[in-house]
Parts: sequence; C-alpha cells; structure tokens
Amino acid sequence: MTTSKGRSFNYEAMFLLSQSVAADLGGAVEHLKSIINKSGATLIAMRKWDERRLAYEIDKQKRGTYILAYFSCDPVKVSQVERDCNLSEQILRTLILRVDHLSVEEMQAADGQRELETEAALRRARATEPAAVATAEPAPAEPSEE
Repeated sequence: MTTSKGRSFNYEAMFLLSQSVAADLGGAVEHLKSIINKSGATLIAMRKWDERRLAYEIDKQKRGTYILAYFSCDPVKVSQVERDCNLSEQILRTLILRVDHLSVEEMQAADGQRELETEAALRRARATEPAAVATAEPAPAEPSEE
C-alpha cells in the first residue's frame, strides 16, 4: 500500500450557506477561506454558484446560497476541512470531492472572487442604506388648499 502523505491533490468543495449568513457575504467568504487555509490547503478558485430554494428545509432554512471552491490539499488534511465545516454554525452543508478531471488552469478560469467581493460590497451598501433613510427627517407636509 502506498501512502500519499506529503502529496497534494486538487479538491472541489460546495458550501451551502443560509440566507442570513449570506447577507454578510464578505464575512461568509472570509470564514470559508479561513477554514481552507487553516488546514494548510491552498485556495485555487472560489465563486458564488447559485442562490436557490432548497428541496427540503435544513435547520428551518428554505433558501440557501451555494459557494463553489477549488483548493489543493494533502489528502490527510481534507478530513480537517470537513470537520471544521461540520462544526461551523455558518455552514449548513458541505460536499468535498477530489477533482482529477480538471486542470489547475480550468479551475482558475472558474474563479469569481472579484465578483464575490463586488457582490459583498453591494450587499453591505444595501444593508446600511435603509438605516440612512430611516434616520433622515421626513419632508414637511404641504398644506392642502380646499
């Protein structure tokens, strides 16, 4: 039996986040990156895959946001990534698969980290916008002429 210790393989991970966690998309992405980096893995690409209604409720959640990530990692450390995902209260579900059919270039072509950052900034701006509108003074009512 040969051991693959010290050798890295490429993996694809699909993370399912609740809508409340995805509201702070920037924080959720940083949380996912920290889980991947904590195990010594190297992030190759990450992007938002989709937001959709779930087939069945998970932890009372009816909708979810899927984040797709590609990373390179020692096979021994993959179980640490899975364990950290299972312990995280921000992640509803995780699926990690080894991807031998994709080259690193193909994975990098699927990278959408810049789009994730842009969407996170837009969501942050939208979240602070109603607070600014609520604190604005209402316009004085014009007297009606009868």
